[in-house]
This record gives sequence, structure tokens and C-alpha cells, in this order.
Amino acid sequence: MSTLIAIGAGIAVLTAIGAGIGIGIATAKATEAIARQPEAEGKINKTLILGCALAEATAIYGFVIALLIILILK
Repeated sequence: MSTLIAIGAGIAVLTAIGAGIGIGIATAKATEAIARQPEAEGKINKTLILGCALAEATAIYGFVIALLIILILK
């Protein structure tokens, strides 16, 4: 049972991979957009920050689920 708990927690933490990839792609696209239209930098940055916060929230949810799996099913 302990092994299954560890596997479940590991899978839950894998959401950080998706968040990291998403934030990386968003940053790359924002950099390209700013290079094409420097006058829109402020608007692009606001959208980028919001998107990164939402992507990071999914990673935090995965971390919380992993902690819950470990602590409750112990």
C-alpha cells in the first residue's frame, strides 16, 4: 500500500511538468510578440503574468493533492 501511495503522489506532482512547459511556451510567445510590436509591451506583459499565474496554480494544485495523498492515506 505504501508503494501505491508514493506512486500516486509522484503522478500528482507531475502536473509541475505541464505547468513548466506551459509557462515556457507562453514566455517564448510573449517575447516574440514584444519583438514584433514593442508598443504593446504593457498589454502583453499583463496577459503573460495572468497566464503564468494560472499555469502555476495547476502545479500548486498537484502539489497539494500529492501532500493530501501522502498525509491522509498514510
